[in-house]
Amino acid sequence: MATALLCIPVKKTFEVDLSKPLRDFIAIAYGNTNPDDYNYALSELNKLRSNFIAKSGEKQESALDVCYRYYDQLSAIECKFPITENQVRINFKWQDAFSKDLRTVQKKVLTLASGAYEKACVLFNIAATQSHAVDPQSLGTDEGLKMAAKLFQQSSGIFLHLASTISPVTSGDTTYDLQPDTLNALSSLMLAQAQDCFVRKAISDKMKSGMTAKLSEQCSHLFAEALKLMQLEAVKSVWPKDWLIAVASRQDVFRGLAQFYQSVVAKEAKNFGEEVARLKIASDLLAKAAKQCGSNFVYHSYQKTVIEAFQKAEKDNNFVYHAKVPEASTLAVIEKAAIAKPTPVSNPMSQNFKDLFERIVPLAVQMALSTFEERKSEIVSREIGRLRESTQILNSVLVSLNLPAAIEDLAGDRIPLSLQEKAAKVRRMGGIEHLTYLTNDLPALLQRNKEILDECERMLNEEESSDRQLRAQFRQHWARSASELLNQPIRSECAKYRQIITSALQADSLVRQRYFQHRDAIALLSQPDTDIERCLPSGNALSQLQSSPIVSTLRQLMGQVRQITEERDAIESQLKDAKCDMSSKFLSALVQDGAIYEQGLSLEQLDRIYGPLKEQVARSLKSQDVVVSQIQKSHGEFTRSKGQTPSSVGRDHKMKELASAYDSFIVLKGNIDEGKQFYNDLTNLLVRFQSKVTDFCFARKAEKDEVLKDLTASLASQPTLSPSHVHSNVSGPQLFSNVSVSGVARMPSHSAGTGASAVFFSPAMPRSYNPFSQFTVTSQPSTAHQWR
Repeated sequence: MATALLCIPVKKTFEVDLSKPLRDFIAIAYGNTNPDDYNYALSELNKLRSNFIAKSGEKQESALDVCYRYYDQLSAIECKFPITENQVRINFKWQDAFSKDLRTVQKKVLTLASGAYEKACVLFNIAATQSHAVDPQSLGTDEGLKMAAKLFQQSSGIFLHLASTISPVTSGDTTYDLQPDTLNALSSLMLAQAQDCFVRKAISDKMKSGMTAKLSEQCSHLFAEALKLMQLEAVKSVWPKDWLIAVASRQDVFRGLAQFYQSVVAKEAKNFGEEVARLKIASDLLAKAAKQCGSNFVYHSYQKTVIEAFQKAEKDNNFVYHAKVPEASTLAVIEKAAIAKPTPVSNPMSQNFKDLFERIVPLAVQMALSTFEERKSEIVSREIGRLRESTQILNSVLVSLNLPAAIEDLAGDRIPLSLQEKAAKVRRMGGIEHLTYLTNDLPALLQRNKEILDECERMLNEEESSDRQLRAQFRQHWARSASELLNQPIRSECAKYRQIITSALQADSLVRQRYFQHRDAIALLSQPDTDIERCLPSGNALSQLQSSPIVSTLRQLMGQVRQITEERDAIESQLKDAKCDMSSKFLSALVQDGAIYEQGLSLEQLDRIYGPLKEQVARSLKSQDVVVSQIQKSHGEFTRSKGQTPSSVGRDHKMKELASAYDSFIVLKGNIDEGKQFYNDLTNLLVRFQSKVTDFCFARKAEKDEVLKDLTASLASQPTLSPSHVHSNVSGPQLFSNVSVSGVARMPSHSAGTGASAVFFSPAMPRSYNPFSQFTVTSQPSTAHQWR
């Protein structure tokens, strides 16, 4: 049987470096990952693409495995590396597969910074290579026919998949070979050739004539469908010149074969008139096909067989059977047997596939983990805040009552033990000098971060201004997306950083305000005990109260206060240290369901971990209410017992001031330490952000230069135009009405892209710098709640 088959030409592409952009993204988005750990994987991915380019379109079946392996890696990384114009920016340039045959100068090349576009083009070349991998010499064997049918059905399935998914990838503006109409036509053509293989096998296996006729009729129908799609106005100029003739002739050839084998069925049923009629139709169809193809007709053996059978049947009927030959229009329609069907695209395609970046979790998991951490941080901050607020109230009550110093200073002539311990701790922590140094260091840290962010905004503004100017100059011929659309995610991230810095600036102001408010008292606490003692007014000697029941009660209550604060320290540590590995849970959900219901999974785990700790916090707050009530009642009785003189009142006031200064020192030291850590963390994030902005602006500049070069070349080819004419005096349509720009890189709009590539991933923001994250000290319990 004739073996001529139509093979799809492959798309031509150009080398790109995948390593650097992906490596940079690993460093930015996966902060805990060392990019050096993936040097081998990045190198292998580059090699896979190079091998894919070299093997596309080869006739050996082994070339397909090389193509499959690159496609599988692209599928694996699309949820980890969002290759888009404003994230991982890699420009993929692909030529139209039918560029040699196009009868137009437009849309021969398309460049997109899109992983989905690269994947679609790779799939196209896989389908094309499958059509090339069918060895015409092997179609005479049973195994060869089975493999050919398999490859054509796979190719048909790929083109059908591309036809339904390509529009969002290219935003509707693409080369002819990737237009849905073209892809649907190619899918139908490959399916028809797969049915062709089943017809050949039926003939080779000497299958019953009735079934062979049905298979042939279906094959003719599929070629007719392919021809109808190929003749659509939008794509009829795409095909090589001889393709339409070849497909039309095959429609006639296989319809002729269907009539031939149905004539055998008629003969076996002794319907000799029908036999002659069907052989006449078959002979005419094959003659028509031979005339269409001319010297390219490859079905001569079939035509000869049909002609000989027709001549013999006609002769026998004339001389022997004398059966009436029915009109062609009265013959029963031959049924169809559809065996060939498009094979759905499988994933993975290659055998023994191994993800080169399997240790990197998908961005969906990363984002779910980030959201989980935010939920976790919110719970931890809220519960710790409740503890610290309550401790703040407790300390305020104790300061206002001068406890425990009042029950330690019954002699009235020395520093109370609790005040000695507080002063000693202040000195160990550096005292007023160290606090002053730290306070003065914060503005410099803040300024460093402001300068980095200011530079990022400057680069974005400069790039956007340049794009806006060129867009106004070239109007609709400025063939790339607007910067103000592309940089929206980066602008949004920049705004978040700006808001954080603004909040930090306010926090710095509050810290300095509190520092100056308590500076003198903290300076006194930083002095030796003898200096502190000299500054305390003398008090009344109340030694007789040393063993009184009320003092004993207050001491017992102070013990309960210490127990409460120690328990709260333990609860706070547990809140901070609680761990939960959600990565495996989110990954399992993604694999199983294809999506992550983060809220449900997170809330379930957070309730399990923090539910008991919340109950401990609630019990601690409740116990404090009881203790504070008892302290206030007992202190009233104590005050009435000891009486008051002007000197004792002055001494109490001074000790309250020093106790309040100690608490302020601890709070300020915690605030400043937190502020330093905050600014250092923010600096690391801003440096990474600056790298992202620099890469974005550099890539946009490179693209701008390329587009300007192409526009300049197009203008230079116009004898009546020169680059000097490109000014706003002339409208865009008038200026470029005769200019055709071919091969200009065009980027998708901001809305282009599907799946992971539509998601903008940014690193986690640092927790806002809050000077009240440590409990705030006030001198009066009645104002304690005003600080929250």
